[in-house]
Amino acid sequence: MIRSLLFACLILLAVPAGLSVVGDGAGALSAQHLLVPMDRDQANHLRAYGLTYHVIDGGLEAEWLLNYRGGSFLLPDTEGVRREAALRGVSVTPIEGGELARIRARIQNENMEAVPLETAPRVAIYTPPNTPPWDDAVTLALEYADIPYETIWDAEVLEGRLEDFDWLHLHHEDFTGQYSKFFLTYAGTGWLQDEVRRNEEMARRFGHPNVPELKRAVAEQIRSFVVEGGFLFAMCSATETLDLALASHSVDITASYANGRSPDPDASERMDWDRALAFQGADIQTSASINAFSDIDSHQVNTPWREPLGAFTLFEFSAKIDPIPSMLVQNHESVIPDFYGLTTAFRADRLKPGATILAREGNRVKYLTGMAGEGSWTFYGGHDPEDPEHQIGDAPTNLGLHPNSPGYRLILNNILFPAAKPTPLKT
Repeated sequence: MIRSLLFACLILLAVPAGLSVVGDGAGALSAQHLLVPMDRDQANHLRAYGLTYHVIDGGLEAEWLLNYRGGSFLLPDTEGVRREAALRGVSVTPIEGGELARIRARIQNENMEAVPLETAPRVAIYTPPNTPPWDDAVTLALEYADIPYETIWDAEVLEGRLEDFDWLHLHHEDFTGQYSKFFLTYAGTGWLQDEVRRNEEMARRFGHPNVPELKRAVAEQIRSFVVEGGFLFAMCSATETLDLALASHSVDITASYANGRSPDPDASERMDWDRALAFQGADIQTSASINAFSDIDSHQVNTPWREPLGAFTLFEFSAKIDPIPSMLVQNHESVIPDFYGLTTAFRADRLKPGATILAREGNRVKYLTGMAGEGSWTFYGGHDPEDPEHQIGDAPTNLGLHPNSPGYRLILNNILFPAAKPTPLKT
């Protein structure tokens, strides 16, 4: 359904009065356009996404030129857009009609596609209260690119607020309710005690007997959000644990220190993987003394059998036949250094058949996507693309030092992905 919508004939209405600064009195496109190159000629790749977001949020036309110079953007040439590009340090090139015709001819004849971007997505970040924004790569990317978002947590999810958004990112949450097994290292710390208190209060508020049951209910609401047409993006432990929570219907997979109960010894055999989005057939790690969730994660970062980091390679897709994965892998680099997270990457033999691998290193899958009902999900392993061994309490990553980060570009590809899908009418 999304594929057909992406390439439906789009006829945009005239730009309304009172546009944001990107419009600046230009009521319609001029004969000239601005090309935002996304190859190595771009001075600030990350803020180029913010510029493009604000153009479409202001009601102007934009196009994503898949596989053309690293996935460039075509924007209207207005005084306001030029000023915004200059303020953000984004490289732009004026394109006259003849040059644009040559670009379009090349796109038509090569593995490229021009995708209209028409609706700025409403973005939500699922994150606990009082969590510092610098401890989540997606929040860092949104702040640096100047893309607006709202934060929500369990109460908003369970009260039905997800329907207010088009795109949802999951903070590095543990949806199994085990607090990421941080008790093994951080027992007695104030921040972990606060986290336990907040989660237990939330469980009581919504009538759940314990935190694992609360998180399972939240996971089910997130799954419904996707099935009903939402776009889900998750990183780090939120990827693996979301599916574990969904598949663990009526199965106790939590270590005893987290809830005072013994885990189900037959949990792995009793999981219902039909409920999961990406994974199947995993062996659950129910030991309270081993800091891992399951064997989905290929690196097992906090165990004695931790695997070293390497580099992952982005797949190349047919932009005309497979526009969705093509959008998600647009980049100026094809090989990207790996980075750890509580869930760093995924075993290829644990993926469901319908998952599309976007990047991998051997049998380790770093980045993948898939459909569920009317919506889609994308999972990206690891914690911070520019901090390979991020530790709790580390200084925040300064994206001003990494404006061309290929790892962060993958995050922002996902932000603009919903803009290529026309927003359905409310009924």
